[in-house]
Amino acid sequence: MRLAWVANHNNGQTEWENRELFEWLTDVFQVPALALKPGVTQDIRAHVRGEFEKEGWAINVRVDPDYDLTVFAVRDDLAVQLQTGNMSRAPYDLLKLQYLHTTNRIKAAALALPTKQGAAALGSNIAHADRVASELQLFKHIINIPILVVAFD
Repeated sequence: MRLAWVANHNNGQTEWENRELFEWLTDVFQVPALALKPGVTQDIRAHVRGEFEKEGWAINVRVDPDYDLTVFAVRDDLAVQLQTGNMSRAPYDLLKLQYLHTTNRIKAAALALPTKQGAAALGSNIAHADRVASELQLFKHIINIPILVVAFD
């Protein structure tokens, strides 16, 4: 697995840089020994979860106590969502992050997904950063949280 690119939505990159976490976040996705292929999703998630736990991030944090909705990781005023599943989950991830922002629980977020090519290597109809980054432009007035899209393959 390697970092392919990042997309900056509504100054998301600046928010991560201001907290001196941009390089750390992107380095999490630099694991040459972890190749994207069918059946490796749990290994990717375990690696990323381990890196976040080492830095004190809370994992699988509820969006609201009355609902069984979670985001991958939260620390201070940042949240991260890792999506390696079905394409239909990506817009839902954005809604959860936007909700946390709108309710003043976070100031910025990151959404990590494979590239289109990386998603194809994992399986069929897997969420991919190419589509999410493109569609964020369409919905920029609705999804207005500062967010960094992290693409890996």
